Amino acid sequence: MDELQFASERDLAIRNLDSASVLLQQVRAALERIRDGSFGICMDCEHTISPKRLEAVPWALRCIRCQEAADGEGNERADFPSQTLIEAA
Repeated sequence: MDELQFASERDLAIRNLDSASVLLQQVRAALERIRDGSFGICMDCEHTISPKRLEAVPWALRCIRCQEAADGEGNERADFPSQTLIEAA
């Protein structure tokens, strides 16, 4: 029983670290977009992302309409493009 509980706690800790790592990468990418002047511009339609969305999700890459479309396509990390993940590695 103790081994099962330990394995479960370890898996939870790993998932938490993974989530924190992804969030940190998203925030760093947002800071880079601030530096290069592309912050707040949707990466798909190139329209301005609403201030309300940016207040809720400061690292957002897409406007709400494009994000919903990306989510509908089944992108697991739809708000974080794979190219950014590759660059972070």
